[in-house]
Amino acid sequence: MSHTDINKKSFIAALPQFIQPYFYLMRLDRPIGIWLLLLPSLWGIFLAAGNPFAMNSYELNIMALFCIGSVIMRGAGCVINDLWDRDIDPKVERTAERPLASGLLKPWHASIFLLLLLLCGAVILFQMQIVTILLGFLVLPLIAVYPLMKRITWWPQAFLGITFNFGVLMGWSAISGVISFASLLIYIGAILWTIGYDTIYAHQDKNDDLAIGMKSTALHFGDQSKKMVTLFYGLAGMFMMTGFLLAQDHWWYAVLLLPALIFAGHTIRQWEPDDKTSSLKTFKSSRDVGLLILLAAIV
Repeated sequence: MSHTDINKKSFIAALPQFIQPYFYLMRLDRPIGIWLLLLPSLWGIFLAAGNPFAMNSYELNIMALFCIGSVIMRGAGCVINDLWDRDIDPKVERTAERPLASGLLKPWHASIFLLLLLLCGAVILFQMQIVTILLGFLVLPLIAVYPLMKRITWWPQAFLGITFNFGVLMGWSAISGVISFASLLIYIGAILWTIGYDTIYAHQDKNDDLAIGMKSTALHFGDQSKKMVTLFYGLAGMFMMTGFLLAQDHWWYAVLLLPALIFAGHTIRQWEPDDKTSSLKTFKSSRDVGLLILLAAIV
């Protein structure tokens, strides 16, 4: 394949043969999705905790649980996605070698594995506060139906943002026991950020999606994609800065987000929408944007 999302040089290649398909199914060879799921949770945890250098054992335990849970639930989401798309992925160059698409695993293998992942996720979730547990159950239907969105709307990236960034609210509520207005603003900002970076990601599949009738913001925006991603990143920055300001009540706290915004703007300027390699590279740089936001939350 000239453009596949399977990383055959990852640590998975050194594992026993029978394990490898399940780890590829979880996308453990490509941890960028784990980062993008985990980072919003860490923003919420650190902002709710207040002083990250004085976190107690409970708060540190919550952070560890979210780190483990992000690996498990990102994997579960990938399994759900591939079960829905097992008839579509073989027609898309980037996804044709995935375990279900290639026939390496059967749907019943993936279904049993999904159940095990969800049970592990439930064990972690039930150690949280009641508000966090309720949020965890609320997001499950969204995870289940997200793969359908590209079949019915040009805005599956918005639905991904709503689903993927529940971690902001869950991380915040796991520490404080409530959902604050500041956390809601940061959550909205994270949704807008996700629309931006997932539009970039979707540019890898434009031709394939067009051929098989799938929809995305990459196709919807067309030649205006670069301007639209810039717009969404700018709006994301405005909501996040307002949320950070309300979280700590210091104007300079919002200014700490400027490095993340400047870096995001730089990556967009470098992005070439019609180049798959450039789209993947720019998408992966979103992790660094998220880490800069995390640094601002820690500082």
